[in-house]
Amino acid sequence: MKALVFEKSGLESLELREVPNPSVGDTDVRIAVKMASVNPVDIMSVESLKVYPIPHIPGSEFFGVVEEVGKKVSHVSPGDRVAVYTRLFDGTCRSCLRGDQTYCKAGKRIGVESQGGYAEEIVVPGTNVVRSDLPDEILASLPIAMLTPYHALKSAGVSSSDVVVVVGASGNTGMFAVQLGKLLGATVIAISAKPWVKELGADYVLDYQEAEEAVREITFGDMASVVVNSLGGKYWDLSLRLLGNHGRLVTFGSLTGGNVNLNINDIYLKHASIIGTNRGSMGDLMELLKIAGKLQVRTWKVFPLEQGRFAMEQFKSSDRKGRIFIRIN
Repeated sequence: MKALVFEKSGLESLELREVPNPSVGDTDVRIAVKMASVNPVDIMSVESLKVYPIPHIPGSEFFGVVEEVGKKVSHVSPGDRVAVYTRLFDGTCRSCLRGDQTYCKAGKRIGVESQGGYAEEIVVPGTNVVRSDLPDEILASLPIAMLTPYHALKSAGVSSSDVVVVVGASGNTGMFAVQLGKLLGATVIAISAKPWVKELGADYVLDYQEAEEAVREITFGDMASVVVNSLGGKYWDLSLRLLGNHGRLVTFGSLTGGNVNLNINDIYLKHASIIGTNRGSMGDLMELLKIAGKLQVRTWKVFPLEQGRFAMEQFKSSDRKGRIFIRIN
């Protein structure tokens, strides 16, 4: 089969190769990958993360059609379109038993600690797949771009009484945080320099320069009850300034830096909570499948597998206006 493969760090090392087809165990499913997305973790897996095995196939978010099932798999059949939960878990540790597969002690990230989906085929455990007829771009956005903000908003207990500010509303996760916040009934304020964010349905769209004063005016001085920051350090201070008393700051990314200066006064004087979240569980994915059809995916470009390295390079472009996908098979 064809796959994007690298043996040493750096996008320049990524190349299309013929590699052996993976074998299918009794509890496994072989999937013909149809579409994959490009996420920050995919860039990091090629450039900086410790990956396994080597040579390595990246690709942490994708969907496909079942080609073959192991003899102990009965819930899907060849020909089924399936969503894929891209965290491997053993199902036996305490985290898994309480339904928190993200933190499985033996867990691995598909595309990082195991081979990923930038390939014509991939074999995953049957427990990681769910049948779905949702559109391609939605299924190829579920495992990370949609699941991560959904879990984050749930963890923050977002409801119709909340004012949610999404910092970085044009990002892979930000575009869905805006829409999911609206589905949960909240008033949503999107912070972005990209005009197209207005299409996502936020109640207000603000640029970074006007954000603090505008949020103060919109909320009559109360500020936000929830701030979602997926960007990290560069916008940390702004995120805290946007947060009101008893507010919850949710963070799950560090694209602009992971180190911040924290003034404890900013936390206890507001009775604020800082919540760190990471992807989501299988249960979250199952819930998300029921509502994901209501979400719109802003697609910028779609590339064939043969141009996969260029697709990853384009992710860094300042001109990017939405998601980048890789079409396979």
